Amino acid sequence: MHTIAQQLDSALEKAASEAKKESLQTLFDANPERVNTFQCHGAGLSLDYSKQRLNDAHRKLLIELGTAAALGTRFEALVHGETVNITEQRPALHTLLRGTAGDKSPERYSEVTSALALMQQLVTDIHSGDRRGFTGQPFTDVVNIGIGGSDLGPRMVSRALWTKTPKLQAHFVANVDPQDLDETLHDLDPATTLFIVCSKSFTTEETLSNALRARDWLLNAGAAQSDVAQHVVAVTTNLEAAGEFGIDTEQCYPMWDWVGGRYSVWSAIGLVLALNLGWDAFTEFLEGGHAMDSHTLDAPVAENLPMTLALLEWWNTLYIGTETHLVLPYAQRLSAFTDFLQQLTMESNGKSATVEGQPIKKPTAPVLWGSAGTIGQHSYYQLLHQGNREFSADLILPLTNGDVDTDAHRKLAANALAQSRAFMIGRNEQEARALAESRGQDQLMAAHYGMSGNHPHSLITFNAVTPKTLGALIAAYEHKTFFLGALFNLNPFDQWGVELGKVIGRQIDKVLASGDGLEALDPSTAKAIEAWRAANA
Repeated sequence: MHTIAQQLDSALEKAASEAKKESLQTLFDANPERVNTFQCHGAGLSLDYSKQRLNDAHRKLLIELGTAAALGTRFEALVHGETVNITEQRPALHTLLRGTAGDKSPERYSEVTSALALMQQLVTDIHSGDRRGFTGQPFTDVVNIGIGGSDLGPRMVSRALWTKTPKLQAHFVANVDPQDLDETLHDLDPATTLFIVCSKSFTTEETLSNALRARDWLLNAGAAQSDVAQHVVAVTTNLEAAGEFGIDTEQCYPMWDWVGGRYSVWSAIGLVLALNLGWDAFTEFLEGGHAMDSHTLDAPVAENLPMTLALLEWWNTLYIGTETHLVLPYAQRLSAFTDFLQQLTMESNGKSATVEGQPIKKPTAPVLWGSAGTIGQHSYYQLLHQGNREFSADLILPLTNGDVDTDAHRKLAANALAQSRAFMIGRNEQEARALAESRGQDQLMAAHYGMSGNHPHSLITFNAVTPKTLGALIAAYEHKTFFLGALFNLNPFDQWGVELGKVIGRQIDKVLASGDGLEALDPSTAKAIEAWRAANA
């Protein structure tokens, strides 16, 4: 654990011991104004954390921790382009993609603005019909081929900003399983379909396999090899490989090593969004992220929304003892948000060593999971209410939702607030006994109806899911992830665990193809390879 955190560890342990003895209801009874104090507001978002298991003294201790850990100074170092990714010796400048602190990195920001201009030109050409498919028809669909950060971010944003009248219909392919691409292309017309191949190296196995099959689909439909450049663009740095594929190198949009994949939706990886939703929507999305950057730079710890999210997760995971963290968006538009956050948080902070290479003995990040309400209420919420595992949660509730049915949205809001209250109060022993009695049952049956409640959680609200609020929401969780990494003194910007699987995967692919090298593998893997080769002989 970081030295500063160690200095406060004893005080935090004592505070947690006190907090575990208090119920949330007691905290509200002791301080009716609690809800007005335990609040943060920034970039159109409101965070109510009054249902977290801490009193005002504990809250002040967490603020002291955030101040002592110099979280504000660390964030300035991030946005100013200092080398925060220590294993790969580079900055992590995803904030620059939305214009934050451009004056601190003028050369890189010039590259960003140039890339945006090229993206805008392509969007204009396609939406105006100046660029068409090989039969002369305008494009109607765009297929994004990527994986990981090249897929999860744009897929989530496209789903969240769905409109009845898209500029182009957007589709996403990530799995190397051929079923993924085959299902996507089944109802599409090759003559009116544009592809975006997203791979920095242009060698990512899953992406390249799908791209080659997509090219064959075009050629089999009557396109000439020379037509491929009209239907396929790339986000890559390997211009030579893209050119060999048939892509015009002037239609290759940059990826920079100072932007990690899970932070790349703001870059040319978001090209599919601009084609799907329009350039104005993409610009507003960037503006929302920039607004949250500004809030995070300017707000003191006590009022800083992303810092507060990080400090609460630190408190719950290390001291209250929660095992997992749920993100529960009560908006179908945000149905893919938790999938996106799983990569963002667990790929970033799923580490076990400090920046100095010392072991971290406490859990660095909880497992993050969840799904859109109200669907989860009819599956795993049973475990949340009556199981014996400790968890924390963020409930996300847009207060309006465009022109949808107001009555239906009221029911959605009622469910969100009901679950929040149920997490807080549960059902006490007296109420459980009364329920058993009302059912004509023995008092021993009351145990089946009791619920402990007292589960720590926050409520995040905003007016509606718009490009700006979505940009702010994503940026808030990006910064929360960074601050939590800073508290643990780890590097949240590399992912060597992901790289290991890729290396071994390439080795096994060769053995699957040839059958040679089985003796170098463990018996279980070797036997599975033999079974696969027999099934595909």
